[in-house]
Amino acid sequence: MIGWKFSNYIPGQDDETPFEKLLKLFQELLTHTSGNVGEALQWLTNLDRQYELTNEDYSIGDFIQELIDKNYIEPGDGPGSPGYVPTAKMEGELRQKALKDIFGEIKKTKRGNHSTRYSGRGDETTSERRPFEFGDALDKMAVSESLRNAQINNGIDDFKLTTNDLEVYETHYQAQMSTVLMIDISHSMILYGEDRITPAKKVAMALSEYITTRFPKDTLDIIVFGNDAWPVEIKDLPYLQVGPYHTNTVAGLELAMDILRRRRNPNKQIFMITDGKPTCIKRGKRYIKNSMGLDRTIVNRTLNLAARLRKISIPVTTFMIARDPYLVQFVQSFTETNGGKAYYSGLQGLGDFVFRDYKRNKKK
Repeated sequence: MIGWKFSNYIPGQDDETPFEKLLKLFQELLTHTSGNVGEALQWLTNLDRQYELTNEDYSIGDFIQELIDKNYIEPGDGPGSPGYVPTAKMEGELRQKALKDIFGEIKKTKRGNHSTRYSGRGDETTSERRPFEFGDALDKMAVSESLRNAQINNGIDDFKLTTNDLEVYETHYQAQMSTVLMIDISHSMILYGEDRITPAKKVAMALSEYITTRFPKDTLDIIVFGNDAWPVEIKDLPYLQVGPYHTNTVAGLELAMDILRRRRNPNKQIFMITDGKPTCIKRGKRYIKNSMGLDRTIVNRTLNLAARLRKISIPVTTFMIARDPYLVQFVQSFTETNGGKAYYSGLQGLGDFVFRDYKRNKKK
């Protein structure tokens, strides 16, 4: 029999299996533990004891076995390695989960382009029309309007179509963007009992998934900075950890500048997620560190680099996870020197700020 079968709605009843429910929680714990499967499972076991997440029919042991069977975790390689580590499948789902949690459901598109305010021979067709120019694509031709012009200009008895009659639909240029995302992994990201690195990781995972699926022509490079700066791959994002580092903002910006210099896209930008002031620079092989207040030497080096970035048209958007007045004042000075933007965000609003600024993509 073809048709619909209706039944009574029972609140609280859904189609999720016990495995799917536990998987969401396990993925969240895995992000907090920087990919440590053993620690995440231990936390999950403690939560199960407290909130009775499982029952006699489905236990934590069954969940672990299903993780293995479905290729979410695998045994670690070699002696001294963890018992189990996340697989590439798990890493991909962590990024997708972060994207869904922060940016919502976003459909994939074939082209990764950002609209600009400049019109011309671009890719995105609009409702506006203009006279035909040599070199315009024929698939952008406004056929009905062109035929109407020909009839008005030449009459129906001596009908002919000339280039003066042709109209084409206006299009907008589509821009490619090269972005470097800088993540502060200094010790201050976990000070005072507040976990700031986990939201930063989730934003990085969501942004990387968003760009690679929605804007595949764009490039995204991710670097971390503490005493020094170094690039990380997208697959390494769940495993980022804070170290016993100071904040060498200069090293991060110099590395970002070097990366963007090699990119051929004319549109370049830097996103920087940080919670503190620069406290470290490097001269030769020697580090100059000062965590007390704003060190004039360190601050001046940072501001000089902001000015250099402005000269080569690379704006820096700073996402500040702190609201101390003297830190806000430094970020304002940095932003004015660079000509970029700054957001003073709590941990909950960080992803929304990053997402909106990436989409806005204002150009001068």
